[in-house]
Amino acid sequence: MLNIRAWLPAGGGLRDEDWTRRHRLLTLILAGCVGGLTVFGAWRDELGDPLTLALLFLTLACVVAGRFFDGRRLSSSFVSLGFTVACADFVVMCHGQTEAHFTFFISVAALALYRDWAPFGMVLVATTAHHALFGVFDAEATYGHHSAQQHPLFWAVLHGVAVLFAAAFQVVAWRLTETEEARAKASLDKSQAQLSAAFDETPVPMAMISPEGVLLRTNTAYRSWLRLPDELPAGFRVADLPISPLDVKGSALAELVAAPDDAVLTRQYRRDDDGSIIWVEVHSTGVRDAHGNLEMVFVHCLDVTDSRRHEEELRHQVRHDALTGLLSRPGFESDLAELLAPGGEPVCVLYLDVDRFKSINDGLGHVAGDELLRALAARLAATVPAGSLVARLGGDEFVVALAGSVDAGCQVGREILAAFTEPLPLSSGHMQIAISVGMALGRSPEQAEDTVLAADTAMYAAKRAGGNRLQVFSDELRVAVKERIAAEARLRAALAGDREAALPVWFQPIVNTATGRIVGAEALVRMFTPEGNLLGPGHFIPAAEETGLIVALGEHVLRLAVRHLMAWTNQLPYISVNVSPRQLAEPDFVPMVAAVLAENPGLDPSRVVLEITETALLGSAVDVREKLESIKRLGVRVALDDFGTGYSSLTWLQSVPADVVKLDRSFVAGLAADSRKSSIISAVLWLARSLNMTVVAEGVEDPEDWKALQAADCPSCQGYLFGRPLPASEFELMLPFPETARPRQLAG
Repeated sequence: MLNIRAWLPAGGGLRDEDWTRRHRLLTLILAGCVGGLTVFGAWRDELGDPLTLALLFLTLACVVAGRFFDGRRLSSSFVSLGFTVACADFVVMCHGQTEAHFTFFISVAALALYRDWAPFGMVLVATTAHHALFGVFDAEATYGHHSAQQHPLFWAVLHGVAVLFAAAFQVVAWRLTETEEARAKASLDKSQAQLSAAFDETPVPMAMISPEGVLLRTNTAYRSWLRLPDELPAGFRVADLPISPLDVKGSALAELVAAPDDAVLTRQYRRDDDGSIIWVEVHSTGVRDAHGNLEMVFVHCLDVTDSRRHEEELRHQVRHDALTGLLSRPGFESDLAELLAPGGEPVCVLYLDVDRFKSINDGLGHVAGDELLRALAARLAATVPAGSLVARLGGDEFVVALAGSVDAGCQVGREILAAFTEPLPLSSGHMQIAISVGMALGRSPEQAEDTVLAADTAMYAAKRAGGNRLQVFSDELRVAVKERIAAEARLRAALAGDREAALPVWFQPIVNTATGRIVGAEALVRMFTPEGNLLGPGHFIPAAEETGLIVALGEHVLRLAVRHLMAWTNQLPYISVNVSPRQLAEPDFVPMVAAVLAENPGLDPSRVVLEITETALLGSAVDVREKLESIKRLGVRVALDDFGTGYSSLTWLQSVPADVVKLDRSFVAGLAADSRKSSIISAVLWLARSLNMTVVAEGVEDPEDWKALQAADCPSCQGYLFGRPLPASEFELMLPFPETARPRQLAG
């Protein structure tokens, strides 16, 4: 028995809204039955029967009671009774016809919707009572066949059992439904528990928000993050949160509500309590009903303040130079493209470079060099007009961009030069610097790169002109740039191909001043183009110097010159080879010279003379004396070329470990007619002899100048009077010379 009771449905398991909806439906059906019975009775002319009318009014009374009485069981019992009375009235109107009794089975099925024992029991009891009582008192109105009329109680029981069996299946269905609901509820409770654990215990701030902005539910992390109380007031809204949006993009909630799918928003807010700024990344998922209507928005929030600050720092690092705080190259290029907006003013770009900064940096040290650059950047930023772009592109190269005409740019350039006439303050004192400035004009974003390149070109032109000046880019410079680019391309091709054929070495004789006999030769490189044209060094040496190709070119000239020297062992005492300052600055230069000598074991190293210009030594950033001493330790001799063209004095020779001094042609030309030049040459010769150096006079073209050099007892001469540079095959024909060879006047 206990097992049966445990198995029976509990009843009353419907939610209020579901029960109310079912009760309203059944009450309306019962009211419809009253109307239907009235029409049916009028059609059958049965409304004159007092019993019929009494049952009809009783049904109507049940409708009213079911509508207005409170309480589930009382109101549902009236409806249940009303259905039984309506069925009885229908049977009476049909004079007990068997088919009319089917309505009782229909009412049983209908009233099972209540899923409650009170109305369900009411229909079972009332149905059985109707068949028993009406069968006894008015058998003909209750049963439409003779057997039932004779034995009304038996048929009442029979009908009751039939109704009971019909009800039994409803009870089974009812019980099975409750079981399924219990299982579904258990599963739902489990899911709810899991959701609650995941929602409430997760460290990620989460909230459920209605489309109207009411916070339906928040987790602990959300309340802790926004410093909210554990219990929020009823109707607490997003607008009540203690943060204020700083973005002007519109309401974040409105965007989330309007989003058709999941959305991600990143917004900036200010906390109301301490004024701090936070960045919030909101991930939202809309929860919708079966009709697609939004019921709520589920959000989880990530405080990305630290990552945004880190990103901003990284962007700042990318856009700004770490040493000076000015714009970096990427930042400048980006802003310059914006400044060169179509339809706007032209933009002047000024390219700055510190004259001889490498010497300063190497002389004072990199720490002092960095301090100098910071001081330079500060003064530069303070000098240019407000709104100008100021950047450090690298090393000692700076660039300024500002909107305006050429005249405006030139004015700023002159102000920059004037600003650096005053020494820069350093921790160790003050440092005077000079800068070279190049300027170019750009008019569109497409010209940004070309404009900077043009300003760079103009800056190098200013540097070649002596530095500490402003040079505006012009068409002449453009042509020069194109020529240098072409020269660089030719030189690269020549170095990558057959070097000996494309870059032959020619030789110019150096003679004994007294006898005119060849005592040496200077190796001079030439270039053959693919078209067969011969180019002098002026067509490619400047490009080689600027690009660094002079290092490979210089090594090629030295190797080829030494090879010819070995071939002319008994005919030519020595060969001199020019060395670029760029070569001298290379850390591998001395090892390269040593390797060339080692490849020619039979060569006397003193027969190789390396020529280094005086001006190159003055501007070189390397330790000149140390490099020259290393070269001399190899046995190679050193010549000081173009002496007298720089800022040195005669006493400067004492600090340079040279073996040969080559007097510049400017002292030789017109020597016979200029007594002052004779005095200078005599002084140089006297000092050179006292320092165990020999002297070579360059650029001798006039016989009278040669005689003057003989009178001054100058040891050696070089110039067109004795021979122009010749290919090795032609120069070889001049060897050996007789003891009393005369000077030659070569054609051309």
